[in-house]
Amino acid sequence: MFGPHCRCMVIVGAQWGDEGKGKIVDVLSDNADIVARYQGGANAGHTVVLADDEFVLHQMPTGVLQPDTLCVIGNGVVLDPETFVAEAEDLEARGINLEGRVAISDLTHLVLPYHKLLDTAAESKQKIGTTRRGIGPAYEDRTGRRGIRVGDLRAPERIEERLRDNVARVNMLLESLGSNERADIDHHIELIDRLAPILSPLATDIGQLIHDAVSNGRNVLLEGAQGTLLDVDHGTYPFVTSSNTTAGAAAVGVGIGPRMIDVVIGVIKAYTTRVGNGPFPTQQDDEAGEKLRHMGGEYGATTGRPRRCGWFDAVIGRYAARVNGFTHLAVTKLDVLDTFDAIPICVAYSIDGERRDELPADIDALERVEPIYETLEGWCQPTSGVRSVSDLPGKARAYIDRIESLAGVPVSFVSVGTRRDQMIKVD
Repeated sequence: MFGPHCRCMVIVGAQWGDEGKGKIVDVLSDNADIVARYQGGANAGHTVVLADDEFVLHQMPTGVLQPDTLCVIGNGVVLDPETFVAEAEDLEARGINLEGRVAISDLTHLVLPYHKLLDTAAESKQKIGTTRRGIGPAYEDRTGRRGIRVGDLRAPERIEERLRDNVARVNMLLESLGSNERADIDHHIELIDRLAPILSPLATDIGQLIHDAVSNGRNVLLEGAQGTLLDVDHGTYPFVTSSNTTAGAAAVGVGIGPRMIDVVIGVIKAYTTRVGNGPFPTQQDDEAGEKLRHMGGEYGATTGRPRRCGWFDAVIGRYAARVNGFTHLAVTKLDVLDTFDAIPICVAYSIDGERRDELPADIDALERVEPIYETLEGWCQPTSGVRSVSDLPGKARAYIDRIESLAGVPVSFVSVGTRRDQMIKVD
């Protein structure tokens, strides 16, 4: 995929997250010099299987599992420093060398314990379905100009006054939300003092780093978290995350100009899942939904929560293609459908008796959707051992072709299992 006409690509989830971005990033980062996370935080979990070893990455870019790739955390991310350090230590203990391979933007905001307390208290009232990892409150502090950034850690003595103001503010909010929890200022000062010497040496100007790399012919992969329908602007608001997950956020989230991006790959599951609350038109609360969950191992990498499961939704696929400008699609978990005799695809919606081919912005309208399905024949053959698109069962290839046609974007990759070698490149 990388070549003279592609030095910088973006990987974006095309549904509600959990599409298998981690595996796609891991495979494509084999030829990447730099892999950079551009948004989100420890609420995202990217799972990669190497041989019989499984890695779940929450803060570290997925490229960390490639031995020579520089892994970068951009300014669009909110960084949980405790999770990051613990994850780095775990990777080192499992034989992944990180020396000289990790960098963090000076401008990246920190997620601190008081953010998690506030997130938990707010979630008990709002019932959005957040992971309670402090992501929303950290982004709120960034927008409210109260945040503490990685670059600030070089002078921790300057941070104390802001910490005291933030802790006092959070404790007032906790009281107003009816929570008995309170943030402790001494704990926060101790945390900053302990982690600053670890994180400060990693802080740098990531925008300049990536700009220079692309300008000098090196390959850069920008990795998103969550999915298009969780974008704070373009998702199923208010049941969304607190950042922009779409491709337009990639340039902003690492500090480069959008003209540097050559390719945008949308990762889309062969069926649809969702974690947390919010509308889900093709959800199956029956034997088919339970079979999808069981066969696909559909449990959240971050929370362990069972995912809601349903059929492929082409309305969402078209919407994601439009708002991201996908140049290619990667279809994942095709093998999960191997034992289904018939496989419905949602090709349009019916809302109050009217056919709709596009995603409605109104959340109440989305809740009233009746999916319009067409049903394709299942192939009822195992695909996990297939390594060439020509060797796929004809009905499996027809299913991929139909996804491509409905989304209006060529399918360039098909995943038929969790391992690196279970990836089919479509010429």
